[in-house]
Amino acid sequence: MIATADPILVCEDVTKRFGALAAVDGVSLSVRRGEIVGIGGPNGAGKTTFFDTVTGITPATGGRVLFEGAEISGLGADRICQLGIARTFQLNAAFESLTVRENVEIAAYFGRTRRSFPGFRLGSAVRREAEAALDFVGLSDRAGETVASLPVLDRKLLMIAGAVATKPAMLFLDEPVGGLNVAEIDRIMDLVRKLKEAGLTIVLIEHVMRFLVALSSRVVIMHHGKVIFEGPPAAVAEDATVVETYLGEGASRRMKSYFQGAEAGA
Repeated sequence: MIATADPILVCEDVTKRFGALAAVDGVSLSVRRGEIVGIGGPNGAGKTTFFDTVTGITPATGGRVLFEGAEISGLGADRICQLGIARTFQLNAAFESLTVRENVEIAAYFGRTRRSFPGFRLGSAVRREAEAALDFVGLSDRAGETVASLPVLDRKLLMIAGAVATKPAMLFLDEPVGGLNVAEIDRIMDLVRKLKEAGLTIVLIEHVMRFLVALSSRVVIMHHGKVIFEGPPAAVAEDATVVETYLGEGASRRMKSYFQGAEAGA
């Protein structure tokens, strides 16, 4: 899907305070429909807290968030998910004693429709959506296994499958390749490209810069709760503030070499 000029998400001066600490300090960001935006920055920069405020995990202290033109500030995470924003987490969030299929079925059942009085049956439509999501991420062959037995890669794939099963328009991925090896990172990269091709708008947090810059059309770097850089991936390593506060000279040189190699191979 090609990104359009039409923003699907608009964050205006979003702030989250914990006492005197501003974990997110006046962040404004617009995300165009069909775009992949990558967010980087050092530990403690406020990246995940920003995700939490946008997706309703924790209420913002100030500012507002608009999704599809409607304000969603103050809504709970369940309602925001049902409106079309799904997310994954740094830590592997799943029901350990249930099977892979059961986890995704629960996501499909509760993540798409507000249910004041949940029923005792999931229904055939929910089961079909769950099976389609498992097939999409490549977990169909492990659908009957208990989550507690899964390796790290499959747990990450499971979170993505659960998010996909809610039929979102927008997906927030929080460190989707943390703890993975090179081959596993490449598999998640292919999956993120597949998600974009399927029409999803994606915002992702990641410390693995190869992953971040290869996928993102635009990169945002945060530090101390503020945005210190926003621009194209190739410009990240050229920004003196980003190099000083986050990348360091070594990572900056590697990123420059990566883009030089990409240009040479184009």
